[in-house]
Amino acid sequence: MTSESHPHMNRLDQPGTLSPGQRIADIERLHNEIFDVIVVGGGVTGAGAALDAAARGLSVALIEADDFASGTSSKSSKLIHGGLRYLEMLDFGLVREALTERRLLLQTIAPHMVEPIRFVWPLNHPVWERAYLTAGLTLYDTMAGKGAVPRHRQHSKKGLRKLAPGFGPDSHRGGLSFYDAGEDDARMVMMIVRTAREHGAAVISGARVSSSAPLPDSQRSVQVRLDSGEMITARARHVAYATGPFSDQQGLDGITVRPSKGVHIMIPKDRICSEVGVLMRTEKSVLFIIPWLDRWLIGDTDTDWPLDRSTPVASGADIDYLLAKANTMITPPLTREDIVGVFSGLRPLVQSDPNAATTKLSREHSVVIPEPGVSMIAGGKYTTYRVMAEDLIDAVIAEAGITASASPTRSLPLLGGANFEAARARRGELTRHTGLAPEVIDHLLRRHGSEIDTLIASTRNAPELLTVVEGYEPYIWAELSYAFSHEGARSLHDALERRTRIKIQFRDSGLTIASRVAELGAKVLGWDADEMNAQVADYELTVCAERAALETNSDDDALAAYRAVRAQ
Repeated sequence: MTSESHPHMNRLDQPGTLSPGQRIADIERLHNEIFDVIVVGGGVTGAGAALDAAARGLSVALIEADDFASGTSSKSSKLIHGGLRYLEMLDFGLVREALTERRLLLQTIAPHMVEPIRFVWPLNHPVWERAYLTAGLTLYDTMAGKGAVPRHRQHSKKGLRKLAPGFGPDSHRGGLSFYDAGEDDARMVMMIVRTAREHGAAVISGARVSSSAPLPDSQRSVQVRLDSGEMITARARHVAYATGPFSDQQGLDGITVRPSKGVHIMIPKDRICSEVGVLMRTEKSVLFIIPWLDRWLIGDTDTDWPLDRSTPVASGADIDYLLAKANTMITPPLTREDIVGVFSGLRPLVQSDPNAATTKLSREHSVVIPEPGVSMIAGGKYTTYRVMAEDLIDAVIAEAGITASASPTRSLPLLGGANFEAARARRGELTRHTGLAPEVIDHLLRRHGSEIDTLIASTRNAPELLTVVEGYEPYIWAELSYAFSHEGARSLHDALERRTRIKIQFRDSGLTIASRVAELGAKVLGWDADEMNAQVADYELTVCAERAALETNSDDDALAAYRAVRAQ
């Protein structure tokens, strides 16, 4: 046995459950098995690669240093999109690929987590610009095919004002509306991980790979340090690194990453009067104003980040930039007081031209084999994670000489997606059974899909959890408990920042309920009073550090302010 233990380690879990007992079992597998492939990195690409490999019948372990989606994959624009602006860059292959993946995600893979969003592109020049955008959107619709989302539409200035009274009267001269799709990035990664586990993958978070070395018989070893301090030597026929912004920091050659910082802000839904989101051009790139959950998500920036890649903090200058750009459209103007949440992450762009602006670097991905038994992947877009994963595992199979079938993931629904429509058809029944309001049931269906039944069943011995979290509606307490018992959360950060999005949706970042959430975590993970207090203190310190960074006006000062608070 390993040195770790938990009160729930002997519970009989469903295959797709990420529980303390599951983690114990998978750590044992790290000790004892020789895997076909070990995937290092639990973002969307690594999670997708683990699912792809497991679905083909390979034995696979997914190892994540922190929490699943704790880096770039929880800091995206929450969009599943073709990349309309990439048409201007003549990157037709990437756009076509992304639009295909958008359709698969909407219709087959994640219908419970991905839904259409309507945007408008406002016009400043009603003649030539309308003709130019019409041509682009016609091509966009044609490449997307039929059925996934409606086609674009034309709007006069008066017509657009009806759709969006909150747009300033002088901010546009009409526009074109079109559809892309939105999702909750961190939750989707978690569902990909759970689906990989359902197909037999061993998945372990809080486990850092420190080194890799060749072994006889065409095997590799990796040294894994658990967050408990325990060291494990794990073995596989191949090691695949999907470590995003850290891809060129593994001691291997083949990929150079140019980290680009993207900052987003969250605004209350009632602050902008509009039925549609916005995609608008800026002097550097584009700006999105996205209807997301019950908020508006505004972003993002696209600037070089040569500093500590583990801490891409937002500065006051980032916030002022986003507000200034959004206010060219919005009336009355947004101010800092309107902001309820901020988050910042890094794009792992593959460096091709050191002199090019980050906005001009390709979003294509790269797979390399730097040495026998090792592969790396970097670049790409969240939307095309499945293609990236398939390409990586294809390379693994070819390099390791493994016999395996073609990837089945084009037609493989994520956990909660296969019976989503049937679950949604029971909306009234679920409302009556739980006593929850219909809008809360809708919220749960969009977050859990058909797994809503498992969530509700988890409250059988604790019916008080089947109530809304006052002040944080429409979340219910059961979701926070379930985050620890079924979704692999191992800290307050995991539960409040990624399994739920309370940290970025609410002005107080969930500080009011942090102690209560720690108590729920303690019941599942066995924390004592000291550990509960430490969890709350660490969460509060992080929130304070991020807020301190926002009072500065440069990246250097923001990082220094963040570190000063964290050092207290």
